[in-house]
Amino acid sequence: MQLWVVRWHNTEARPGGPGCCWALPTALLCAYGFFCSVRPSEPFLTRYLLEPHKNLSETQIYPVWTYSYLALLFPVFLATDYLRYKPVVLLQGLSLIVTWFMLLYAQGLRAVQLLEFFYGVGTATDVAYYSYIYSVVDVELYQKVTSYCRSATLVGYTVGSVSGQVLVSVAGWSLFSLNVISLTSVSIAFGTAWFLPMPRKSLFFHHVSSQPDSPGSRACCQEHEAAADGEAQKVDIVKVLKDLWRDFLQCYSSWTMLCWSVRWALSTCGYFQVINYAQGLWEMVLPSNSTEIYNGGVEAASTLLGAVAVFVVGHIKTSWAMWGEVALALLSFLIAAAVYIMDTIRNIWVCYASYVVFRIIYMLLITIAT
Repeated sequence: MQLWVVRWHNTEARPGGPGCCWALPTALLCAYGFFCSVRPSEPFLTRYLLEPHKNLSETQIYPVWTYSYLALLFPVFLATDYLRYKPVVLLQGLSLIVTWFMLLYAQGLRAVQLLEFFYGVGTATDVAYYSYIYSVVDVELYQKVTSYCRSATLVGYTVGSVSGQVLVSVAGWSLFSLNVISLTSVSIAFGTAWFLPMPRKSLFFHHVSSQPDSPGSRACCQEHEAAADGEAQKVDIVKVLKDLWRDFLQCYSSWTMLCWSVRWALSTCGYFQVINYAQGLWEMVLPSNSTEIYNGGVEAASTLLGAVAVFVVGHIKTSWAMWGEVALALLSFLIAAAVYIMDTIRNIWVCYASYVVFRIIYMLLITIAT
């Protein structure tokens, strides 16, 4: 879906458009992504939810989030386009606030399942975060702003994981306190999102006709935002659906595009399965109530090393059309081996190492697919 978003915005971008004021929205979006990702309690969520005061079992923790995310993904994609990104970014921030507030105070299975639903909303609305920036910058800036936004989330996730591990292992903070920090961080992100400029265009529901480049069009920032707020746009739903279907057929008439998209979907599905239940596996191998655990350090190491690997592969000059299949086969074998070893060799350090390898290879696969 993200590939589809980028392709459509490439056809919509125009010189001298809203991309002339790219620095402010990019900085605000990076700040939002950073604070949304600084969640020091996340590497310890399984341990927290299995504590006696929550009275939950491992099988009750994560299933609702998985299915909520799946059910919401496509409707949220359409709502993101219709509402022009910013409201859905705000919805993501609000849903994360609700999630972490309920983590602090919700009791009982039904309440925890409800917070899992809100977390599903928060993850499904990621599409708004990663597509917003393409509606306010020019096409020649796509690679730059994409790297900034993704780097901000990776840095935020690393900061959160490291700080969580240090606060638990060194300072002896409770997991409740880590959730308070996470709630504070996502609240700051929500406040930051309010200052994002409202885009004037979107993929399907709100088109902006091309205009020639001119000195006046380069002084467009304030006019662009005013038009976004004051201009009532008529939407032809039937035409939008026809455009959506036509573009779907055009995008996936390419066999290569179809194959890589299917592989992207399958690998992402496997990735979510592993990261959802890895903490549960580690809890079985080495119960956290009897010894020190290092989940935060492992998450931070895997994120940092994965970012380095992605940066390196992005600078490798090769023809992925020729070598992509070979790389896919080899990396898929290695990622399967890492998951198999993590499950069969019940040693916590082997589990940690296998998890790090798994995440690094997944990031490489997604980068090559992109």
